[in-house]
Amino acid sequence: MGEIKSLATPRVFIILLVVFIGSFATLYIRSFSNFDLQNFVVHHFVTISLPEESEALVPSVSNISDTSTTEAVTFRDEAPLMHNMSDTELLSRASSVVEIRDFTNEKQVQKVAFLFLTPGPLPLSPLWEMFFQGHEGLYSIYVHPHPSFNETYPQDSVFYRRAIPSQPLDWGAMSMVAAERRLLGNALLDSSNQRFVLLSDSCIPLFNFTTTFDYLMASNQSFLESYDEDTERGRGRYNKLMWPAITIQDWRKGSQWFELHRDLALKIISDTKYYDIFEQFCLPPCYSDEHYMPTLVNIFYSKMSSNRTVTYVDWSRLGEAHPGLFGAKQITREFLNEIRFGTKNVNVTSTICNLFARKFSLDALEPLLLMAPLMYGFEI
Repeated sequence: MGEIKSLATPRVFIILLVVFIGSFATLYIRSFSNFDLQNFVVHHFVTISLPEESEALVPSVSNISDTSTTEAVTFRDEAPLMHNMSDTELLSRASSVVEIRDFTNEKQVQKVAFLFLTPGPLPLSPLWEMFFQGHEGLYSIYVHPHPSFNETYPQDSVFYRRAIPSQPLDWGAMSMVAAERRLLGNALLDSSNQRFVLLSDSCIPLFNFTTTFDYLMASNQSFLESYDEDTERGRGRYNKLMWPAITIQDWRKGSQWFELHRDLALKIISDTKYYDIFEQFCLPPCYSDEHYMPTLVNIFYSKMSSNRTVTYVDWSRLGEAHPGLFGAKQITREFLNEIRFGTKNVNVTSTICNLFARKFSLDALEPLLLMAPLMYGFEI
């Protein structure tokens, strides 16, 4: 009996040890199945289902189907954009961001950065919410409001926590260009941002996200307008004190509303010499936002731009300092199709002429939402 007791003790110990290990393994497997496996599926097998284009309303565009927006993407909560960097520190850091070009990796999907320059709220945000819905991971949003604007957006809004550190600006002054470069600098910190669109609080998207994304990604050039205008509003704004760095032959004018490829955006924020010249010598009636980038690109980087804008603005009212404003009465099917597929712009090689348009008033929002199926090819 003494031998049996001595043998039973280690056997009992072994049995208890096996039970303990089994229980621990079961808990571990359950934990893995409920957490790690779930994350693995979300991160590697989730795909975005995109709305189909309406063939009757959105004509096909040649050579813009190379980039598919149906690739798997990694979803994540974006951190707030606030920081304590000065403009000099920001632009220096942005210009040194190492770019990773292996976009075959699902974790490095190319994105379009939407840069909103606004004095305060975004009154047309419901239309933009509709535009962005379902395309998380393919875009980034950056908002430059007046520093005194402290209203917040709902937590489920695409504009939630998307404001960057801002500075006051004056219409037509170099502070406007500073704000544009500030937006670019913040967006360039994210190496996956490849295209950069400047927008205002009165801008609207003219096509759905898929069409817009594919159109921009298919182009190897930027869309920045730059032309020589031999009038008081063109060459007449040139200051001879800019010579010899900038000659009258170099001087250009163009729309403020640009769309830039990453390479050109980096070159623009890296400039200090010409920025300082404009800050010193481009004073009213010279408006820096209409001349600085068009002139800089003309001098150094003309081959990087298609020399046109993709944002429609109505300057048909001669003598006006500001473009036309569109209200509820102007929002018709005919009007929207004209600015979406019009051929007034030069160098147009596809059926799409403009991707965005401005200026739209708040009372235009309701009819625009009703026209959303026409513009975006899906039902509300």
